[in-house]
Amino acid sequence: MVRSPLLPINPQRCSAHADRLEIYHEVRIIGSGNIGSALARTFARKNIEVAIANSRGPETLASLTKKLGPNVHPESIQDAYKAEMIFLAVPFPAHRDVAKQFKQWNGKIVVDAMNTLDLSPKEREELGGVLSSEVVAKAFSGARLVKGFNHLPAEQLGTNPSIQGQRQAVFLSSNDVDASATVAAVATQLGFAPIELGKLDEGGTPLHVVAGQPRGLTSPHIL
Repeated sequence: MVRSPLLPINPQRCSAHADRLEIYHEVRIIGSGNIGSALARTFARKNIEVAIANSRGPETLASLTKKLGPNVHPESIQDAYKAEMIFLAVPFPAHRDVAKQFKQWNGKIVVDAMNTLDLSPKEREELGGVLSSEVVAKAFSGARLVKGFNHLPAEQLGTNPSIQGQRQAVFLSSNDVDASATVAAVATQLGFAPIELGKLDEGGTPLHVVAGQPRGLTSPHIL
């Protein structure tokens, strides 16, 4: 697979990470629902190769990858786990099954693109008032979690701006500054304007659903 380079959003700011950015050519999307498919579409539009996987097997992705073109490849979920950056776009309860694949995620970047609008009252209660991304971060032991790409409905994610020269904003939040900068670099290469909000429980709160209600930056029609 030939991969396009992923360039930093700000070369001066990210120069310290330049040598490390090269390993993130291997980006995978786990989840082929609305958000996972929309993410794959954004890679395809920029002619950047990406693999997508789901729990049902690569053969179930044939029609999707054919529709999106030659830059999107179906892959087994076992192979997808090996990537250095994973976009997690599964239904929120399913994140536990993904997390169980490794006891230790050893610094992999996990981009939490999930939302919790469709949780049952019991599932919401199990969050215990904690932000969903903090629950995900705990499940993915050793991973560097970045919340992002979850604030727009799937049909709007990655669509071309109506005014030429403008870019669609994506909001990012992480407790790991380096991981956030790396995901921002990928977002820039995909044609977005990344806006980093800081830590999950600070600037990142508007990217979450709290007590069943979407906060300021999360669309109520996200699913």
